Amino acid sequence: MTTDVTSLREFKMPDVGEGLTEAEILKWYVQPGDTVTDGQIVCEVETAKAAVELPIPFNGTVEALHFPEGATVDVGTVIIAVAVAGAAPAPAAAVAAPVVAPAATPAAAPAEAEPERREVLVGYGPRTGGVQRRARRTTAAAAPAARPVPAPAPVAAPAAVPVQLPAQPVGERPLAKPPVRKLAKDLGVDLRSVVATGPDGIITREDVHAAAAPAPVVAPVVVEQPAAVPAPVLSTGLDVRVPVKGVRKATAQAMVASAFTAPHVTEFVQVDVTRTMKLVRTLKETGELGQGVRVSPLLLVAKALLTAIKRHPEVNASWDEASQEIVLKGQVNLGIAAATPRGLIVPNIKNAGALTLSGLAVELGTLIDTARQGKTSPADMAGGSVTITNVGVFGVDTGTPILNPGEAAILAFGAVRELPWVHKGRVVPRQVTTLALSFDHRLVDGELGSKVLADTAAILERPKRLITWA
Repeated sequence: MTTDVTSLREFKMPDVGEGLTEAEILKWYVQPGDTVTDGQIVCEVETAKAAVELPIPFNGTVEALHFPEGATVDVGTVIIAVAVAGAAPAPAAAVAAPVVAPAATPAAAPAEAEPERREVLVGYGPRTGGVQRRARRTTAAAAPAARPVPAPAPVAAPAAVPVQLPAQPVGERPLAKPPVRKLAKDLGVDLRSVVATGPDGIITREDVHAAAAPAPVVAPVVVEQPAAVPAPVLSTGLDVRVPVKGVRKATAQAMVASAFTAPHVTEFVQVDVTRTMKLVRTLKETGELGQGVRVSPLLLVAKALLTAIKRHPEVNASWDEASQEIVLKGQVNLGIAAATPRGLIVPNIKNAGALTLSGLAVELGTLIDTARQGKTSPADMAGGSVTITNVGVFGVDTGTPILNPGEAAILAFGAVRELPWVHKGRVVPRQVTTLALSFDHRLVDGELGSKVLADTAAILERPKRLITWA
């Protein structure tokens, strides 16, 4: 005979890895009294790398939130307490089986007996306790029957009992990872109605999209809802202090380190991009790069820079301070500086130099959408080699960009303006922009930097060179 009991489980701020020791709670998605299920997103936190969502690793009812939104919490600190329903032996059973009782005692403290469920922040790598999916859970009636048998004793642990909470649907819970569950929630898709095609019956993102055929794209709704930004300074005549933390703090530290470590050199060139702008319009009108693929001047600038790097691969390098060596990189991870409500981030397109123009357009569109949503992962920002910053979108002609730490060069793309220009011996209105290339003079000398900038400009002046120079 068993008696239902409720135990209190605590969820700690996970180990964020990457040398980070704290995170700021941006938003709570649950409140005390709410029912939560295994894998449900309960809050969003921001580290110095990115903003990520935390899934709860068990079922139950929220008892308390230990920190408010905006609080910075150390790793390993309890942030939420959840009341978890379980099963414990009735008093008579404990007397009849005194030998078994001590063995069952550790199982009554699941928070200490479940190292395999130790979480890390989404996007920071695999769990340290293993990556295997837990086996499908059986009904509660089967669990007590297995308790007297030594071999399957772990099945009787309270970790298998929460599926009997009243909030759970009848039958087995659909198998899906937390990001897929959130996608289904955003699209209004009931996971119990989705046909799973993943291994071992796991529901994939494609399965969810297929179930929501009338609305296959999830990004647009989220993009239009940027995260909260610090309130503007009011005209009160008083000084206002704005705390700098998270991504903004990390960016400030990185820029100071870069500016005073790498010897910067910046060169400028004005370019007649009339033909490039005409090509952008043509690609938009014809849809040659694919249905729904975003085409912009930045796409052509990126392709021009990648082609210039292919002609001068020595610019794709980094400086190894420990060994005092130049490291020539095997592939170009092209960074795109993105201004987000939480600060400047630089995600990069992996092995961008190997992509076709169409492939680059798709990856660039995905990178921009993800950054706007605040969903860029630390992996997306690691390993960059060369960056583009598009200051032209703000109406700025040019600037002297600071290198992203660890990279050899950064290209600033200024606003495209109609200016008087000498073309075929006559002064006529042409579309002109200014490019500025900053580079680390330890890695790139003046000749190499000038060649990369000149080739980029030459391609934008005559985009047919993308074919002849490829």
